[in-house]
Order: sequence, then structure tokens, then C-alpha cells
Amino acid sequence: MPAMQEFPDMIPRLELLGISKQYPAVRANDGVNLRVLPGQIHAVLGENGAGKSTLMKIIYGAVRPDEGEVRWNGQPVAVRNPNEARALGISMVFQHFSLFDTLTAAENVWLGLARSVSLAEVTERVRKVSHDYGLDVDPLRPVHTLSVGERQRVEIVRALLTKPQLLILDEPTSVLTPQAVDKLFVTLRQLAGEGCSILYISHKLDEIRALCHHCTVLRGGKVTGEVDPTRETNAGLSRLMIGAEPPQLRHQQLAAGDVVLDVKQLHLPKASPFGTALSDIGLSVRAGEIVGIAGVSGNGQQELMAALSGEDTRAPSGSITLFGQDIARHSPRHRRKAGLHFVPEERLGRGAVPTLSLAQNTLLTRTEAVSRRSGWVSTGQVQRLAEALISRFNVKAGGPGAAAKSLSGGNLQKFIVGREIDANPKLLIVSQPTWGVDVGAAAQIRGELLRLRDAGCALLVVSEELDELFEICDRLVVMAQGRLSPSVPTAEATVEQIGEWMSGLWPRGGGAAAADTARTEVAHAQA
Repeated sequence: MPAMQEFPDMIPRLELLGISKQYPAVRANDGVNLRVLPGQIHAVLGENGAGKSTLMKIIYGAVRPDEGEVRWNGQPVAVRNPNEARALGISMVFQHFSLFDTLTAAENVWLGLARSVSLAEVTERVRKVSHDYGLDVDPLRPVHTLSVGERQRVEIVRALLTKPQLLILDEPTSVLTPQAVDKLFVTLRQLAGEGCSILYISHKLDEIRALCHHCTVLRGGKVTGEVDPTRETNAGLSRLMIGAEPPQLRHQQLAAGDVVLDVKQLHLPKASPFGTALSDIGLSVRAGEIVGIAGVSGNGQQELMAALSGEDTRAPSGSITLFGQDIARHSPRHRRKAGLHFVPEERLGRGAVPTLSLAQNTLLTRTEAVSRRSGWVSTGQVQRLAEALISRFNVKAGGPGAAAKSLSGGNLQKFIVGREIDANPKLLIVSQPTWGVDVGAAAQIRGELLRLRDAGCALLVVSEELDELFEICDRLVVMAQGRLSPSVPTAEATVEQIGEWMSGLWPRGGGAAAADTARTEVAHAQA
């Protein structure tokens, strides 16, 4: 992308001077200075817990700074709440969504607009904007029926409808497909060309280098550097962000073992009017292999994960087996006892209870500290487990007593994934394992998944990060419209092929036949 033309006398759209914010356990921002020009796409880069999200919330009025000054178009302002930010022309797409589950997508968008606009008008504008920008949002769907990726699209459409002067995007592409990312970048470049300033937070270094004009790097709440990202390599940006390059993953070829998970002819009707029916799902996962599921969010991944984890026990008897035992109607607790552990895509609310401490959150899936005889909980054992997870997975938190909601998104993800990895599962099912996680932490999580696989665990990984799936998986399948494609060895797959299959354009013989294909491939490999 060509560098943006700057003029020495140009008045900054936004200027931060000496911004500081202290929380009880951490100084999130420490004397931060930031300058964003009109029409500039400005990246804010930093590892998990560096203070990026806190800084963005200060700009948006969701958090009040302890010290410092905010200037808007050259004038000092006190942004006391998001309503005042929106009145100035500032819109924000949060990493953790700020949507009301019981309202429709259009109703959520309507809440942030002037009351002079009718809901019917907003509904039509949502349809038009989502169509124009390829974001695929149904304005009439209740938010609680949407996947994480679909909710993110609603947030982006809501921000675009306000026609902002400054658009803040916090990990906007974390669960978007490559095609959707390309369309979003066209939109952002168009907005910048019209004079809109964009603050862009992402851990995807390729995106920052391709999209952004300027980059401010935060570490430990302080600005540690400013660079032109178009002149930097990924390795250079990584060193600025975490002080080192992420470790290289070692993916050694192993012969897969016995079938651990076997899904045959799984048919499930929609659980809600806006859900996705599962049709003829066939899938097998063996010990010592990672099988990846690619696909556009909202094509049945949520429904399949619910059926496999035990949240949905409507599956026909015999359609889901674990080590040959029928578990189709078994509860999540029964499946965990048999060795199946699960990491959901939603961190807060499903992976962890926001208001509970990290120590208390270990009890959601780890019951070693609960006496089988009396039911009493050993608080000391719970504390020690949480401390061990914080240490092993390098989680930045104020100790085992810190509330889950006090952690940055990436650090909470490390804790939740670590909690399940540390349980030594026989089958681990993970949805979006590195969503919103910095490059160093993502490499750590992927490395742990590979070590688990090398130790003989079977893993099923759902991710919209194609690079991630190609990096760690032995086999790939694609989910589209409630169906699964045939299995393909990762070494033989291409990004273009998987991208086509995301539209449902794969050779016939998917579904149950995919599991047979996988069994044949593994048998040949072992022979």
C-alpha cells in the first residue's frame, strides 16, 4: 500500500498527551503519547496485556484516564462516555462484543443511532451496508443465535453506519475469512481516502504491513517505538512487540493411532429458527493427529461443537462414539470423565465466568480439588492449580484471585486453553484457539497443541485462521451449510482449494463419506 501523504501543518484528528491509567494490579497505560492524522490508518501494536484495549476505551469514553489530555481536531476534550465519543464522530468495534443477546442485529445497531431514524430504516441500511461490504449480516436475527464471527460483522456494520471521523477497530479480523478480510480492507482504504482516520489493533503482522500507514508499539503500557510498517518485516515488528521473534514450530510426521472420535451419519435439525441444521456429518479423529475444520462462521460449526461437547444431546444414538463407546446422549461431565475436553469459542460467559476468580474458574472443568466423598472444595489445591496454569502458560494476571473479566482477551484465552491442555485429555476439541492472541502467545498455544498431539492425544481444531490450520493440522475438512467436505491431508491442500470449499464447492462424496476417506488415508499411511 502506498504511504499516505502527510503535511507538516496538518492538524491531528486525535492527539493523546501523557495518558496514564492505573488499575489495582497493573498500570495499563503509562504516559502514552499518540498522534493520528486525518485519513491515516494507524496501527497500535503490542503483546497481550500491553495496554492497547485500555487506551482505545479511553479514547471512546468507556474508561476515564487518571492523567493526561485528549485533543480532538486540535482542541482539548473530555470524553466522559461513549455517547459523547459518538457525538464527536468516534466509533469503535470492540474485541469483546457489546451487543444485547435478546435483541436482533438491527435493534442493536439502532440503539447507537439518533432516535429520529426508524427501526425499519435501520434494518434496510444494515442490509445495504452489509451487502455492499460483503459482511453478510441478517438484521432480523437475534444476537444470541449468532456465532462469534457473525457478531463481529454486526459490530463492524454498526460502526460503519455512523459515518465516523475516527474508527477504532480492536482485532476486527480475528474470526473473518480471508475473502471477508480482503473486502474489509477495501472498505477501510475507501474510508481513509474520504478522510476518516482509523486506529487499527491487530496481532496479524501481515495485515498491519499491508494496510497501515503508521504503527505505534506499546509494551508494558508504554510507547516503545513508532515505525512505518510498510518498511518492516514480520520479524522486525515481532521484535518490537515482544522483544524477540516467535519460536518456530516443529511439526513432525507421525503415524496416527487408533480412532478416538468417530462421527457417522450425524443429522440434527435446527435447535432454533436461525440455527444451522447438520446433515450427514461424518468425521473421524485418531490418536496422535490434529484434524482441522475450516469454514465461514455460521455454517454449522457452533451446532457441531455443541453436539460433540455434550451441550446438545439430541444426536441419534450411535452417531458419536469415543473409543468405540456411544456418547451421543451423554452429558459434558460424562464426556470429560471419558477424556474429552472442550474449549469453546466464547471466552467470557462460556469458557469462563467473568466475575469469578481464575482459581474459581478452574472448577468449571477441573474437579480434582473436590472431594468425592464430602463434596468439599480444597481451596488450597484450587489456588495451586491456578498458580501453576498462570506460570506454565505465561498468563499476565494479578494472581489466582484476579477476576476473569480483568484479564486481556489474549491472556484469558491462554488461561482457558491451558486449563484444558493441563488436564491431559485423550481428545481435545478447541474452537478458535488463538483468537485475539499475540504472535508470541499464539506460537506458545500452537506449540502446546502439537506437544499434546505428539504425546498421543487426538485433537479437533475449529479455526477461521487458515494459516493456523495449515501450520498445525495433519488433515483438513471444510464446513459449509451444515455439511462437511471430504478430508484432505494438509500437505496436499492449498489455500485456494480450501477457499473454494468454504462455498460448498467440493467434490461430491462429503459427509459420511469423508470419514471413510480419512480412514482409508490413515490406513495407507500406516501401511
